[in-house]
Amino acid sequence: MKEPVARPFIEIVAAIREQQTVVANLLELYAHDFSGFYDVDLGPDGRFGYASLPLYWTDPNRHPFLIWVDRKLAGFALVKRGSEVTGNQNVWDLVEFFMARGFRRRGIGTSVAHELWRRHPGTWEVRVLEANVAAFPFWSRAIALFTGKPVPSIRLEKVGDSWSVFSFETA
Repeated sequence: MKEPVARPFIEIVAAIREQQTVVANLLELYAHDFSGFYDVDLGPDGRFGYASLPLYWTDPNRHPFLIWVDRKLAGFALVKRGSEVTGNQNVWDLVEFFMARGFRRRGIGTSVAHELWRRHPGTWEVRVLEANVAAFPFWSRAIALFTGKPVPSIRLEKVGDSWSVFSFETA
């Protein structure tokens, strides 16, 4: 008989200013993943960088999170009030979301997304760069599981990029 698989212990913790370097390091892994399907340039220092990262500790509408699984650093999420794609200032925008490879395909990312949506009730936009083919089914499924029904996306173009944008309400 198979042993039951223990559910991982997931913590989503607001990142403090002193953890900005940790988030920046994770953003490098995230950008490296993106560079496989999107034109992301390395800077002369050998880093991709993320110019708006410091704003997450000065702008009250931005919220940085670190994700821990079984007390191991597993990823990050950046959430902000106001959409960078549609311009709607009354929505929550899941700006960036990253799970390290060893934590993917285990339901952890879905659990984290659901908890973030519960923590920030209201209208949400989750946008997926169309070049990020693997992300679309993940977000479509995660949102449908959360809302209890499929949520269609709309296609938008912004500054030469094509996006699929999901919009939904949380209680």
